[in-house]
Amino acid sequence: MTREEAVAFVRQMTLEEKAGLCSGKDFWRLKSVERLGIPEVMVCDGPNGLRKQAEREGAGINDSIRAVCFPGSCAEAASFDRDAMYRAGKAMGHACQAENISILLGPGANIKRSPICGRNFEYYSEDPYLSGQIAAAHIKGVQSQNVGACIKHFAANNQETRRMAISSEVDERTLREIYLAAFEMAIKEAKPWAVMCSYNQINGTFASENHWLLHDVLKEEWGYDGLVVTDWGAVNDRVQGLMAGLDLEMPGSGGYNDAKIVEAVKRGETPESVLDEACVRIVSRIMTYVENREENAVWDKDADHLLAIDIAKECMVLLKNEDAVLPLSDDEPVVFIGKFAEKPRIQGGGSSHVNVWNPSSALDEVKTMERVTYVSGFDIGDAEGEEALRLEQQRFHDAVAAAKNAKAAVIFAGLPDSYESEGFDRKHMRLPDIQNRLIQAVAEIQPNTVVVLHNGSPVEMPWVDDVKGILEAYLGGEGVGAATVDILFGRANPSGKLPETFPLKLSDNPSYLNFPGEADKVEYKEGIFVGYRYYDKKQMKVLFPFGHGLSYTSFSYSDMQVSKKKLTDEEVCKVAVTITNTGDRFGKEAVQLYVQDVTSRVIRPVKELKGFEKVALEPGESRTVTFELSKRAWAYYDVESRGWYTEEGEFRILAGASSQDIRLEETVYVTPVAKAKHTYTMNSVLGDFMNCPEVKEEITELKRICDSMFHTETGDDAQLGEGTADMMEAQSREMPLKSLPSFSDGKITREYLEGILKKVNH
Repeated sequence: MTREEAVAFVRQMTLEEKAGLCSGKDFWRLKSVERLGIPEVMVCDGPNGLRKQAEREGAGINDSIRAVCFPGSCAEAASFDRDAMYRAGKAMGHACQAENISILLGPGANIKRSPICGRNFEYYSEDPYLSGQIAAAHIKGVQSQNVGACIKHFAANNQETRRMAISSEVDERTLREIYLAAFEMAIKEAKPWAVMCSYNQINGTFASENHWLLHDVLKEEWGYDGLVVTDWGAVNDRVQGLMAGLDLEMPGSGGYNDAKIVEAVKRGETPESVLDEACVRIVSRIMTYVENREENAVWDKDADHLLAIDIAKECMVLLKNEDAVLPLSDDEPVVFIGKFAEKPRIQGGGSSHVNVWNPSSALDEVKTMERVTYVSGFDIGDAEGEEALRLEQQRFHDAVAAAKNAKAAVIFAGLPDSYESEGFDRKHMRLPDIQNRLIQAVAEIQPNTVVVLHNGSPVEMPWVDDVKGILEAYLGGEGVGAATVDILFGRANPSGKLPETFPLKLSDNPSYLNFPGEADKVEYKEGIFVGYRYYDKKQMKVLFPFGHGLSYTSFSYSDMQVSKKKLTDEEVCKVAVTITNTGDRFGKEAVQLYVQDVTSRVIRPVKELKGFEKVALEPGESRTVTFELSKRAWAYYDVESRGWYTEEGEFRILAGASSQDIRLEETVYVTPVAKAKHTYTMNSVLGDFMNCPEVKEEITELKRICDSMFHTETGDDAQLGEGTADMMEAQSREMPLKSLPSFSDGKITREYLEGILKKVNH
C-alpha cells in the first residue's frame, strides 16, 4: 500500500478510532476498523521459529502451535553466512503466510555486552558489524515473503536484571559505535516493517518515549518510515511516547491509554497530525500484508526441518581438534555420554520458545550405528541430597567404565534451562559442577575425549587442556542432533566461527565491575571496548578469540590486493584476497576483514571487523573473495561535531581466520574530505592545532617561539639531563595558549591568540 492510500484511510477515521488503532486488540492482534475495511491482523514471536498462539478454546498466551525450530540467534551468527540466514528467514516468512501472521517479532540485534546476560542466546554477537549483517539477511529473508520482520530491542537492552526499569547510562560515542550500529545497518539495508523499542531507559529516559532515539536518530537521521512498536508492556507515558515517535502500544491497556491520547488531542497538548502519522504507518503495514496475503500458502514443515539441519551444520564451531581426534570413525567403538545426547537443549527460554515440530537428538541419529553406545553420565542440572549423590556416583562409574572400553568418548554437556533464560541473568559463567567433574573424570582415563556444548553464551572450561576436541553446537534448533552427528563423523565439515569471545573467566570481561548495575542504573564504563575490542587493547589471553573456528581441511590466504593505496574517505576501497583449500576434503572458510587505525589520536580499538565472506572450496580449489570498504570502515563518531569522521593517516587492512589469526595485511593512506570541527579555547594546547590548515603558519611560529623558550642560554641543553630534547618538545606541544603570554615575556599577546581562535573556530 502506498503512503497516499494509507493517508486516505486515516482521513476517514474518527479521533477515537485513530487513538484506538494505536494499541493492540489483545496480546497478539492489532485492531480492525471494520467500517473502512481495515481488518485485524496477528503478530507472533520469533526469531528462530513461529510462536503463534494456538487458536483453540481455552488456549493461553503461551499455548502455541507446533512449529519448526531453527537455530537460535547465538548459533546463527556463528555461521558468518548471509545466504544461510536469508534462507532461514525466507522459510519463516513463508510459514507466516501459511499461518496468517503479518509480522514476525525478531530478530534481536542487541550487543552481547556481558557473557552472563540471560538472553544472549537470542542475540547475535559482541560485534555490531556482524550483528547488523546477519540481522539484515534474516530480515530480507522474512520480508521476501511479503510479511514483516520486527527488529528488537531498540536500544541498549543488554541485561535481564531490572530490564523494565533500569537506565542504561551510555555515552553517545559508545551508543553510536557499538549499541546502535547494528540496528542502523540492518534498518538501512533491510528496511524492516517494524522496530520494537526496549523496556529500559537510556540515560534516564525510557526508550518508549525517548524523542532523541525514536525521532531524531531513527526517523530523521536514519530515514526510517516504518512502524515503531513497544516491547510488550513497555509504555511509561503513552502521550509522551506518541510525541516521541512511538506508533503502536502492545498489547494494549484496556482503552486507558487510548483515552489519554484522545484527551491530549482535544486539549491541544498533542497535535492530531502526530496521531495521524502514527496511524498512517500502522494502516500501511496492515494493508500491505493484506494485499499480499497468500491464501493458499502451504507450510511444508518436513522440508523446513531438513533446512533447519542444514543451517545448524553451518553454525557449529569446532573450537579444538588436537591430534585430529575428529572426525570419528564409523568402524571404531565410540561412547556418547551425557543427557544432552538424549535430550539436547535446542533453544532458549522465554518469548522465543517454540513448540518444536520434530526435535532430533544425537542418540536418535546413531541408533543404527552398532559401534556407538550410550550412558547418561549425569542428569541435566545440579543434583543434591544423599540419594542424588549415590545416583551421581553410579552414573560416573558407568560413564568411566564405558569410556575406558571405547576408542573415543563424546560428552554432551551444556547449560540447562534453569541457567539461562529471558527474565533473569546468569550468576556465573560455569557449567553445572556435576558436568565439569564428569568431563575431568572421563578425560583422565580416555585420551580421546570430545566435548559437545549446548549453550547460548560462553562458559568457562577448567578441563580445556584435558580434552582433545570441543565442538560448540550452541542452541542449534530442532536439527541439532542430526547436524552434530554429521559433524562428529565427518559427513559434514564444520565451518562456524565464534561471534563472541570466550574469556578465561568471567572477571576478565570488561563489563564485570559494572554489570548489572545498582538500583535502577547500569553504567557502561567500558565504553567502546566491548568483547574483542577490549581483550585486544589489554593484550589479554582468552580461552577462544572472536572469529575462531577450525575445519577438517586447511586454507591458505594469499595475493591480497587493494584498489587504491591512497584515497579519500568518500571513495570506496576494494579489497581482494585469494583463498585456497589446501586440504583433502571440501570445506568452507569464513574470511574476516578487519581495519586498524595506525596513527589515530582518538582512543580507538586495535582493530574492528568491517567485512566477512564465507567461501566454499573443493580440495585444491582457489577463489578470490572481494570486499568493499567505504567511509564507515575508517570513521569514528565525533560527539562534538555530531557525525562520523576519519582521521587522516595510515590504516591497516587485515584479513584473517579469526581476530587473532591474521594472515595478510595491506596499508592504505586515507584523507578525510571533511574533518571533525572542534571548538578551540585558551585552554587548548599547541598540539591540538597541528592539523589545522587555517592557522598552520601562526602555529608554526608559536611553536618556534616555544622551542626557543625552553633552550638554555648557552645552548647546552644536555646540562638538564638525558632526554632534554624530548622534554622540551613535549613542553612546547603541551603548552596551552593561555600560558604563552607569560612564558614569552609578552612577545605573544592575548589579542594575537584570540585572533587565532577566531580564525580556527570560524
